[in-house]
Amino acid sequence: MPTGDPPLTLADLREIPLERLKGVGPALEKRLADMELHNVLDLLQHYPRRWVDRTKKIDIADLAVGEEATVFAEVRTIHGRRTRQGRALVEAVVHDGSSMLTITFFNQAWREKQLSVGTEASFFGKLDVYRGKRQMTNPVVDVVGRAGVADEKTGVIVPVYPQSGKAEVFTWQLRALVSDALAKCRARGFADPLDEAILDRDDLVDRNTALRAIHRPESMGELGAAKNRLIFDEFLRMQVGLVARKRAFEAEESGIRHKVDGPLVDAFIAGLPFELTGDQQHSLDEITRDLAGPAPMHRLLQGDVGSGKTVVALAALLVAVQGGYQGAFMAPTEVLAEQHHLGSLRLLEGLTVPAEGSLLADRPVGVALLTNRTTAAERRRIAAGLDAGEIDILVGTHALLYGDAKFSRLGLAVVDEQHRFGVEQRSLLRGKGDQPDVLVMTATPIPRTAAMLVYGDLDKSELRELPPGRTPIQTTLVDPSPLAHAAAWDALRAEVAAGHQAYVVCPLVEDRGRVEAKAATAEYERLQAEELHDLRVGLLHGQMPSKEKEAVMRAYRAGELDVLVATTVIEVGVDVPNATVMVVEDADRFGLSQLHQLRGRVGRGGDRSYCFLFADPSTEDGQLRLDAMAASTDGFALAEKDLEIRGSGEVFGERQSGFSDLKLGRIPRDEETVMQARRVAEEILDGDPDLGSHAQLRDEVHDLLGDAVDFLFKS
Repeated sequence: MPTGDPPLTLADLREIPLERLKGVGPALEKRLADMELHNVLDLLQHYPRRWVDRTKKIDIADLAVGEEATVFAEVRTIHGRRTRQGRALVEAVVHDGSSMLTITFFNQAWREKQLSVGTEASFFGKLDVYRGKRQMTNPVVDVVGRAGVADEKTGVIVPVYPQSGKAEVFTWQLRALVSDALAKCRARGFADPLDEAILDRDDLVDRNTALRAIHRPESMGELGAAKNRLIFDEFLRMQVGLVARKRAFEAEESGIRHKVDGPLVDAFIAGLPFELTGDQQHSLDEITRDLAGPAPMHRLLQGDVGSGKTVVALAALLVAVQGGYQGAFMAPTEVLAEQHHLGSLRLLEGLTVPAEGSLLADRPVGVALLTNRTTAAERRRIAAGLDAGEIDILVGTHALLYGDAKFSRLGLAVVDEQHRFGVEQRSLLRGKGDQPDVLVMTATPIPRTAAMLVYGDLDKSELRELPPGRTPIQTTLVDPSPLAHAAAWDALRAEVAAGHQAYVVCPLVEDRGRVEAKAATAEYERLQAEELHDLRVGLLHGQMPSKEKEAVMRAYRAGELDVLVATTVIEVGVDVPNATVMVVEDADRFGLSQLHQLRGRVGRGGDRSYCFLFADPSTEDGQLRLDAMAASTDGFALAEKDLEIRGSGEVFGERQSGFSDLKLGRIPRDEETVMQARRVAEEILDGDPDLGSHAQLRDEVHDLLGDAVDFLFKS
């Protein structure tokens, strides 16, 4: 490549096909494509999963029996055979210049092909002695040098890449390809989107150094600096997009300036049978300030289970109503939408607004419910009520987005359990009115750093206090023994005898690609015949017709059922204050936040409540989740623990585009880097709001978040 050409951007690297690299023909190109490696950018961002530091290796001669260690050696001999029991046995002899070592593999016949004579590899395992020979059995193996293939030695640190046995692409091939790519890019180098002043102040190496050193480090210190820079880049791209979107929202002047000093909200709060907690009042003050401003509100209200988010949401909706606007209250499931509808009717009872066309007459605040099971006649009535302005608050599922809900003056949209909805759906809801304000709610607390990534474009309010009168829930881990189970069922029966109610939750069972409620149905039938034979037991799961689900929930709320056997359809929002016992079967099969949500279905009245977790965990993570549940009832603390146990990939899932960009970054490990990236993103956008002087960074952000940020950087 001519040296007069400008440095290579990430977009340039994406345009270079892998066929330009030495040794990549059609067959290897196809195998690389199977690994999602299509161009030089993909290859250079296929970072090593670990690095073997030859200076830190232990010589075979120095290994002690029983010691676990990594040795770096060359295969001298290898052969496979079958044992008398028919098991595959492969034995290799390796040498590292200090001594020989026997490597034995059971039931891994493919090792004979992988470790041909002359292959260099690292072997991690425990040294033992068998029939007088020092050996490792079934060690962890990384092939770093292929027999007969000339390979560039990289000093003392050897990268080990994620490889694919299925695609037959191995780390030694990837090392060679990366070496060729770096060599071909050397003349032009890699363009850096950041100013030298930022790099110097934040102690970041330039991208040219980082991309070379992540693959070919000359020291562990250089490797650490390279990783720091590339992790920073991953978070910076996300933060620039989120900060820009937040500022674009704030800059909009087309929002509704709501009338916040009306009598309706005051009457609502005065009529509540309890006082607002400090957190509720503070959050409502923040929401009210947003509603009074010229820019549309985009706020996240996150609170622990039972912290009173619905009351805050209704107060916010009444701010819109008292100014002549309508509100939408959207929930992810019919059960939760129906719960919100019933709760709204109860809490808003007796509140009135001026009747349209009359100076003196009042009418009750109009609340309606729209779900997929709403009849055609009821839909027509709702449509007429919305058009006439007689329905003030419409509660519903995602049917509000796609159905015939045509608001005449939508002023505020409340979206409950936002993590179940995508950004597109949130935009659709906003499109139902003239830039309505948006309040997003979640009862699944999100760790602070994670919230900066998932909801970085929203302002945030938190409810950590529980309303007065809530009693702590006693959580018990129930071991698999019959005696322990019997004691838990006795405790449940005692609570029912005292006039209370209980839940029994079963996990869904997946069968032949379909999710079925067999577990709940089977347990319902068993409990009716055995432990709970003389109690009134109901069944609720997601596959039941809507009318049946509604009838069961109505009976349970009315106290006509003692025990409700259910799947996670009751996970969020179901509020029956008389329920004091929650039994979760196979609790180790649930996530930590899900367990916390289920536990939150009890303890909602003033009576002491109990949660029994039936489990026999087969994994360390399962045990960690159960131990955390028993140790804490703080949803925010459990959210941090959940992130620690599961990692960001599983916790975030598909909540927000851009998380696939986290190849090196990890939450919560990299919390400081997230904060650093946020600060730098804000600083850059302060001085260059449309990134006119940071074209490369703008392109990288656009490439990451796509059309979602098209509107952010228009001059």
